[in-house]
Amino acid sequence: MIGTIFLAVTLALSLCALLCYATRAERLERWGRLFTLLSLAGAAGASGYLMWLIFGNHFEIAYVASYSSAELPAVYKFSAFWAGQQGSFLLWLLIHAVAGVMLSFRQRLTSVGMAVYMFLQALLAFLVMAKSPFLPQEAAVENGVGLNPLLQDPWMAIHPPVIFIGYALLAVPFACSAAALIENQKAKQWLEQARRWTLVAWAFLGAGIFIGGYWAYKVLGWGGFWGWDPVENSSLVPWLVAGIFIHVLRVARVREAVLSMVHLAAVFAFSLVLYGTFLTRSGILGDFSVHSFSGTSIGMTIAVVNAIVLVSGLLLLTVRANKLPKGEMYPGYNSREFIVLLGALVLVFIAAVIFLGMSMPLLTQLVGRPAAVDTDFYVRTTLPLAIVMMFCIAFACLHRYGDGSKIVAGRMLGIFFAAGAGISWLAGVRQLLPIVLAGAAVLGAAASVLSWRKKALGFGGMAAHFGLGLSLLAIVLAGSGSQSTSQELNVGEPVTLYGHEIVYKGQQFADDMSAKYYIYTVDGREVRALTKLHANGEDAAREPAIDKTLAGDIYIAPTPPKDSGRQELILKHGRMAMDDLYAYRYEGAKMEEQGGGRMLVTAAIAVTDGETIERVEPAIQATLEGGTSKPVDVFGGKKRVRLTGVSADQKQARLEILPSLETETQQAITASISTKPFIWMLWLGSVLVCVGTLAAVKK
Repeated sequence: MIGTIFLAVTLALSLCALLCYATRAERLERWGRLFTLLSLAGAAGASGYLMWLIFGNHFEIAYVASYSSAELPAVYKFSAFWAGQQGSFLLWLLIHAVAGVMLSFRQRLTSVGMAVYMFLQALLAFLVMAKSPFLPQEAAVENGVGLNPLLQDPWMAIHPPVIFIGYALLAVPFACSAAALIENQKAKQWLEQARRWTLVAWAFLGAGIFIGGYWAYKVLGWGGFWGWDPVENSSLVPWLVAGIFIHVLRVARVREAVLSMVHLAAVFAFSLVLYGTFLTRSGILGDFSVHSFSGTSIGMTIAVVNAIVLVSGLLLLTVRANKLPKGEMYPGYNSREFIVLLGALVLVFIAAVIFLGMSMPLLTQLVGRPAAVDTDFYVRTTLPLAIVMMFCIAFACLHRYGDGSKIVAGRMLGIFFAAGAGISWLAGVRQLLPIVLAGAAVLGAAASVLSWRKKALGFGGMAAHFGLGLSLLAIVLAGSGSQSTSQELNVGEPVTLYGHEIVYKGQQFADDMSAKYYIYTVDGREVRALTKLHANGEDAAREPAIDKTLAGDIYIAPTPPKDSGRQELILKHGRMAMDDLYAYRYEGAKMEEQGGGRMLVTAAIAVTDGETIERVEPAIQATLEGGTSKPVDVFGGKKRVRLTGVSADQKQARLEILPSLETETQQAITASISTKPFIWMLWLGSVLVCVGTLAAVKK
């Protein structure tokens, strides 16, 4: 109830602020700033209350029970705040409200701009209320489900907040654009403000995307960093459109006739954020993406909000189109203005292709059975466009705005294209288009440095474009130049692959049995693959072993042995059952109520090797959600037994027989082993893109 009150207050205050700003009266604007601040207090109060519920283990709240647990480490309790869609919406609202206060008190927007911004905030508050994180749990539980083990990673702890900062800040250029159209503002009155906020939004959204890619590479074990998953693409498309906005805005500062394109990009950048949110949270992608939320009831609400924003923005632009400046958009085909606009058009095509691909489940569902495109669709369509984009970057950097004078002759850069193509060939790339992309990537990176040295490009722009070229080169080298094989590895036996000696050293369990490690040496350097374990000892999440060198990574992703040596026995009371070494007899069980729906079930098991009888008492902690148990040693650890269930009438017990720890740790395994040439350049390039974008804010 408290959280819902905070949300209702936030919605009401956002609407009050909207009305005050909309009047444009100076006295009411002061009230608008006060309401804006109080709306932030409401969003912060709701957020703080949810955090208190999570840390206080209030599992009577459905959201807390779904994403937290009593034993969850504190750092991941913070992550639980935004792990589900209800919490992530609240985080989005909080960030939006913080930015609103900054805009209001620093008077970065006109009163009309603030009215538009608070209108968007009211819509967000309405969405949070429609899918509230404060709803009670239908059935009482003693403990929560906890956070998905795959998400219990430091990179995933920061990935969603960074993404949502980008989402929230893309509302600013939308508000700037709408205010400029309503008030018929001159370009110089709003373009600079919109440029700075969009650069910050672009940097954070890009950083969030890159962090997600690094997490996928480091944790999931499939060997890639971008799977063209529809949910991944739902963040990429608004990032691309925001990039279009930034570049056409730069041209508009020289040629005001381009302002119509700037307004169009502003409308679509934020609308596509909402559209991506609709796709991922409506349940449409439930069968096509591992990241999406399925079975949700908020899809139609988000669709309506998205339609309101998109239609109102386009309608406003249509009504005011005749009042926008007219004239030349570029002085000639050989000018920087034309080349930048051509590059922006290429980005439009890239964004449109990805938009079409990620929307395919929705589009096909309208006419029949839903279906999705495969990753080859994206590669085939975007690769040629990426080549054209890098050529546009290179040739644009060779010219200055306005007079169109050349900085350096284009033919002088041919050596850089040849160098990029040659590097990819030496790395083992043999496909034509990836080789051309590698050459174009190096060409674009070199041209940006030359342009910076000639003072035709700022440091931030140079760093961002250089980072983009470096990233694309790394994608070619680590993607098309990668080699991969599946190899069976025996403990202590060296294997030579791709010029590297790999030795599997066996498995090692953590002291608390919460994880196990597959240990390898690559050319004498030790690396470890991690497998997180559930409380019952079963695999929960796996991370590969990665040997990092300047030449690239050796990527080792183990798979569990096909024959783990584990066996399940169903024991009837007083009867014996055997495995390969011992006979087991179930002698009875005792059950102890522990409150909160928990029960400790302990079985009495007699184990014999034919000469000696040993008695053990494996136990299982049963709850309403299931049960957990740990193995106990028999005959000095030669075998381990784990109780997995006892029948209600206590006449049967189910045991899992495990080999000794020593036997299990020395088992041969199969691993997928691949090379990732110079993949570190991808991470470096990604950092440069974000740092350069932020550096450009102060230009």
